[in-house]
Amino acid sequence: MTKQEFIEAVTQLQGRDGSVSKKTVEAIIAETFSVMGNSIKDTGRFTYPNFGTFTVTERAARKGRNPRTGETIDIKASKSIKFKATPTLKNSL
Repeated sequence: MTKQEFIEAVTQLQGRDGSVSKKTVEAIIAETFSVMGNSIKDTGRFTYPNFGTFTVTERAARKGRNPRTGETIDIKASKSIKFKATPTLKNSL
């Protein structure tokens, strides 16, 4: 699902009577993801009931291999976001 398809789907669900515009829905979705991102940055996690939990994970530095040349390279330590779905969401798939 693309961003525009997501906005369209939410607009159709919430604006059945035409009272909610796409611009309003787009702004609400953008703010929602902004709040989620800030929560993940500040606390290292974001949980939404019956959906799942986003957590920050740290990857250690490691050795890798350049697939083109076969040369060994150093890969820096990094942070990533992991998502764990709730059993409710998993069972609905």
